Amino acid sequence: METLLIYLFVGAAAGTIAGLFGVGGGLIIVPALVLVFTALGIAPEILTHMAVATSLATIVITSISSIRTHHLKGAVDWSIFVAMTPGILLGSWLGGVTAHLLPGAWLQLLIGVFALAIALKMWLDGFRRAKLGENGEHLPAKPVLAAAGGLIGWASAIFGIGGGSLTVPFLSRCKVQMQRAVATSAACGLPIAVAGAISFAIQGWGEPLLPPWSSGYIYWPAFLGIVLASAFFARLGALLAHRLSPQMLKNCFAGLLCVIGLRFIWLNFHLLA
Repeated sequence: METLLIYLFVGAAAGTIAGLFGVGGGLIIVPALVLVFTALGIAPEILTHMAVATSLATIVITSISSIRTHHLKGAVDWSIFVAMTPGILLGSWLGGVTAHLLPGAWLQLLIGVFALAIALKMWLDGFRRAKLGENGEHLPAKPVLAAAGGLIGWASAIFGIGGGSLTVPFLSRCKVQMQRAVATSAACGLPIAVAGAISFAIQGWGEPLLPPWSSGYIYWPAFLGIVLASAFFARLGALLAHRLSPQMLKNCFAGLLCVIGLRFIWLNFHLLA
């Protein structure tokens, strides 16, 4: 029961922050689960892989609600989604394979660097306003969209995220209007999460260090607690966001990502020697 309460708290925190900052909860769920799994004494060789895989599994559930909301508003560009999905599925599967081949410490190091990169991007976005959709969309050919989907899926699966922090900037460069870029990115998060979670489950199947109630690297008690709490608290976070300064929120979240990134890098700095 105490452990389930911990996972409910992680889900509540991830949902609130996702609602506040408009980002996927994976950027919070993965570091939080790394801390929780470490405290529970799960083997360090696999705990980061479990955190990433479980995060992807939760995104499967949470993304469905997000997609439905965006679709009802007519904001999802399904033609872009269809063009990118084959690459996303392949890339996400390969991301799970890549992560499985990496030692846990190296995976944490990469997550730390990624968190710092996202924080830097958020700060830079605060100093310049993106000009989106002014000259009309300029989408590349379908093979290029599929290739972009492959790279986005591969990186997203490694970091346990839904890909919004990668897909939205890519679509923005293609001059896709921001609302449609965000909505289409949310739709792309579902195949990323499905393919990535399945890949992690298969890669970790039979791993002797895994705790009970695991399917490969996916840990179901953590999945259940996070899913139960995140949806409600995401709505709460969204309500709070309307009462606070958007730029202040972004700066605070970027600062949080810096703390997370620096901590992961510091704990695994010996790998760079």
